[in-house]
Formats: sequence, structure tokens, C-alpha cells
Amino acid sequence: MELSEQTSASVELIVAAEMTAAAYARRPGERYPNVLATPVMIGEMERAAAALLQPLLGEGQLSVGAKTDISHFAPTPIGALVRTHARFVGREGVLYWFEVWSEDPGGTIGKGRHARAIVAATSIEEKAATRRGSP
Repeated sequence: MELSEQTSASVELIVAAEMTAAAYARRPGERYPNVLATPVMIGEMERAAAALLQPLLGEGQLSVGAKTDISHFAPTPIGALVRTHARFVGREGVLYWFEVWSEDPGGTIGKGRHARAIVAATSIEEKAATRRGSP
């Protein structure tokens, strides 16, 4: 099975306190706004693109993010609904490319391009284990 260009998928979330930039503060004095964090928005973009690849996955396979070029240009408050979309735009070798964008009730909050690859789950986990290093 192959993806058809312009095939799309969407995911939704309601912004919660743990999804805000403020939740990323780790050190004393570190402060960020109580709005949707960019990493959370990008994660939703990855989820939407991954949903499109789900039917292509064989036994023991999963899709992984490989490249992103994303802009986040509007803040979204706690409690707001965010809809994130991915549209398949083509394939380059092992990479599946997607146009991605997120919207809240005020309009588009971010957009860009994202690429994913299909890999064996055991392969990527084994590679990751070699990078553990010394504690």
C-alpha cells in the first residue's frame, strides 16, 4: 500500500497546564508563559503525520520523526482546543514528507514540514541502547 498525495489526518487536544511552556521550567528563576509549548505542538504534528503512516506499517514496524521545519507564531491558552493536521506531500527515498499545521479557535498557530521514516522497532531501540553511555 502507498499513500496518495494530499491524503490528510488530524488530531486534537485541549491544552492543559502540563502542556504549557511554563511546565518546562526546571531551574530556580526559570520562567516561561502559560501557553501551549512549542514541543507539544510539534509532537501533535508528528502524531498527525504518524496516523497517515499507520496503515503502511508491517509487523514490528513503527514510524519515527526524521526532520522538521516548523514555525510557531501564535500563543494558545490553557483550556483551548487545538486541531493539528498533516497532509502527505511526497516521498524522497525512505522519507515520507508532510505539510503540517495547528489551529486554535483564533486561527493558525503554527505550520511547516515534517518527514518520517518507517523502521523496525527493535532496530531503533537497539541503536538507542548503544548511546546510553556511562551514568
